[in-house]
Amino acid sequence: MKFLAAAGLAIVFFTQLAASPLAAQDMQIFRVATAGRAGTYFPIGGLISTAISNPPGSRPCGEGGACGVPGLVATALTSNGSVANVNAIGFGLVESGFSQSDVAYWAQTGTGVFLGKKAVGNLRAIASLYPESLHLVAAKDAGIESVGDLQGKRVSLDEPGSGTLVDARIVLSAYELDERDLDVDYLTADEAARKLVEGELDAFFFVGGFPADGIAKLAERFPVKLVPIGDDRAQEVIRQNRFFSQHLIPAGTYEGQAEDVQTLSVGALWLTSADQDDDLIHGITKALWNDASRKLLDEGHAKGRLIQQETALDNIAIPLHPGAARYYREAGLLKK
Repeated sequence: MKFLAAAGLAIVFFTQLAASPLAAQDMQIFRVATAGRAGTYFPIGGLISTAISNPPGSRPCGEGGACGVPGLVATALTSNGSVANVNAIGFGLVESGFSQSDVAYWAQTGTGVFLGKKAVGNLRAIASLYPESLHLVAAKDAGIESVGDLQGKRVSLDEPGSGTLVDARIVLSAYELDERDLDVDYLTADEAARKLVEGELDAFFFVGGFPADGIAKLAERFPVKLVPIGDDRAQEVIRQNRFFSQHLIPAGTYEGQAEDVQTLSVGALWLTSADQDDDLIHGITKALWNDASRKLLDEGHAKGRLIQQETALDNIAIPLHPGAARYYREAGLLKK
């Protein structure tokens, strides 16, 4: 319903734009499903949407105008996150979306958390964007020093349909815990932060690029700590799940964080459907990596600087969209 409402509003706006005198050429809408506003997906989605857009009536790129795909109007939509996004792409509710690399692989192959469900076989990759850190955020006075200390605590695993919920369950299982051992809630990061401040929650999981805006704002007004996930149990998670890797959130990333925090990470992928036109996806991929987009990403968000063409094919274990693959062959990043 969230997708349908947001998509409906977007279509109303774009329909009005198309009827305006500026619409001197055909216009095409391209939606990018992200996640909640508190994380990294939504602001990055906004930057990428701006980068690939070139609305009808725009000034030419060489004259300081839009440098995206001619006639394309892209927009970032909020969503429940990775699982919801891959399903929305599969059902044709959106043209593209972001997902954790593990969720994308499981969805496309019908394995992992998608075992026993219909695979999203038409899922295709455009680019790998940046690593996403698993945050376990706890109230400083909650007495939580490790994942094992979550037993009996009030913990949010994130909302249904999110990649965070999938990863939280994997981590809990590695520490021989499950939802029955915790007082569990399933909240967005914004809702979890509010409950933490109000004393109604002890900790919550969140997966996203650091610094995450919602967590940064929380740390500025309430004493929290990042709980490390870097012991032998974490190494077992990496051995059993090919998409996790060891990761470090540097000291000073968040207010009051005096030390580096070891944790896990997965890759953030930009996905689309095999049904999308090859020339369109080729143009979008080319627009993502032009000089104007580079400046926009570098200046728009701390994680934007990590979105590099040289790592665009990292951590991708599902097929590339043919249009994207054509661009990477032209750029010399992909062999025929």
